[in-house]
Amino acid sequence: MDKVTLERITKLHPLVRDEVKQIIKECDEELTGRAKIRITQGLRSFEEQEKLYAIGRITSGKKVTNAKAGQSIHNYGLAVDICLIIDGKIASWDTAKDWDNDQVADWYECVKIFAKYGWDWGGNWKTFKDLPHFEKKNIPSQKGNIKTSWRRLLKLPRDRQNYVIF
Repeated sequence: MDKVTLERITKLHPLVRDEVKQIIKECDEELTGRAKIRITQGLRSFEEQEKLYAIGRITSGKKVTNAKAGQSIHNYGLAVDICLIIDGKIASWDTAKDWDNDQVADWYECVKIFAKYGWDWGGNWKTFKDLPHFEKKNIPSQKGNIKTSWRRLLKLPRDRQNYVIF
């Protein structure tokens, strides 16, 4: 696991940090060729979200998100975006390439591992597919599993570090 990924994991919601470390470890073990997984985005502030939302609307460029501040699971530290790092230096978002020649695209090997841990993949969304995106579907709590919809997360209280309390 590279330093960039580790740093981004430390900023995720405390309830998913260890799980994400395990997912990344399993992905890197599964990818036996030239590719390794990197988290390119984890926790995103409301301010950062507003700037992304403005792209293609207020500022120039192609729209990158339909989520305003508070409407992205990234805003709660419960989502990650990934890429594959090839030969330790080249970032790739190629979902079809099989760098380890095992007849399964490396990207989909990672999708399967994230799914095993209960993470939704943005590539499965009906509209505005987001191939690099994964988000935690449910968080176990004393009251049972809490679905991680932004509407629910927005209403939850926060701790001193500004993470939602489940």
